[in-house]
Amino acid sequence: MKAWIPVENQDVISALRNFLRQLLETGVVEAILVPMETPAGSVTPALVADPALLDAAVPLAPVLGLNVAQVVGPATVRAPRGRIAAVLRPCEYRALVELVKLQQASLDDLVTVVMDCPGTYTVPVYQTMRANGGVDLAALLAGMRSGDLAPQAGYALRDACQMCEKPMAEGGDIRLELFGADLGAGIPVVLSDELAGKMGLAAAPEDGRRADVVDKVVRARTQTRDAWFAEIRGRMEKEGVEGVFAACVRCHNCMTVCPICYCKTCLFKSPVMDHEPIQYMNWARRKGAYRLPADTMLFHLTRLNHMVLSCIGCGLCTDACPADLPVGRVFRAVGQQVQAVFDYVPGRSVEEPLPLITFREDEWSQVGEER
Repeated sequence: MKAWIPVENQDVISALRNFLRQLLETGVVEAILVPMETPAGSVTPALVADPALLDAAVPLAPVLGLNVAQVVGPATVRAPRGRIAAVLRPCEYRALVELVKLQQASLDDLVTVVMDCPGTYTVPVYQTMRANGGVDLAALLAGMRSGDLAPQAGYALRDACQMCEKPMAEGGDIRLELFGADLGAGIPVVLSDELAGKMGLAAAPEDGRRADVVDKVVRARTQTRDAWFAEIRGRMEKEGVEGVFAACVRCHNCMTVCPICYCKTCLFKSPVMDHEPIQYMNWARRKGAYRLPADTMLFHLTRLNHMVLSCIGCGLCTDACPADLPVGRVFRAVGQQVQAVFDYVPGRSVEEPLPLITFREDEWSQVGEER
């Protein structure tokens, strides 16, 4: 059902904190994973069991330095475990769905709270904003109501957020539907009748505004996405993938922050990639010159092969790259084409099987046929 989270004195943040506090106090969950503000002002996810500590929760903080699905996995993947709720942005929820299918997380004993996302800033940009007066929350909420999601003056949203065509809450046990809502009057929430009754929430009417606002946001983001995909595909055709990634220093940052790269033992961190010193000399003699560090293209192509079907477009790979490479754009542009071949949308449903581990007799039947 759709219900209202009551808001007093236009204080949306306190209303969200009270809602999360109710989840704990009513025994729905034993702890909540939510972004928290540290005494130093940085924002980090934390698993909160004491309701009083939720006064530091900042679920609307527009910053993303970690895809929270990465930490939900270890907290849920096997029993014994606690009953927890996780507050997730749409890209984080989609990543969690993929990790569940990869058996790296579990939805058992987990309540997913998915919220509409207006976009986020990188950690350095957010810290600069904070030093210069902080986030203009009123403008942020007004943008979510109207669908005009412009970044705060003087700053730029993360690359991935500017082209995110799925910023709305979909799926999950609880959905905070912020787009189109007058949040000063109440926060629309979709949840089960049982949960609504336990938390004493009243039903809310549909006003039809949300659909129009979501459509407006999606159209704008899709336009940006298509333009950027065309640009990066043009670059790859002209320069090759090796040209686009020529400045890679193989630091592994993109792999480390990727929520889908989950292997505990990675080929690129194994002795297989520790070449003998004479090997480098042999390569240099054979080619005349040999680019170092070695195996950068093998690294990126292996990552593409392993996870491009499950890439959910969080873009943290781009943020983490010290060489300022468009890693996320390449992965998303390639992923769009590969996912279309399999009619697969990562994070769409836990019930949708992963194509690479699913055998279908009629698959690729057209290959080799005369046209």
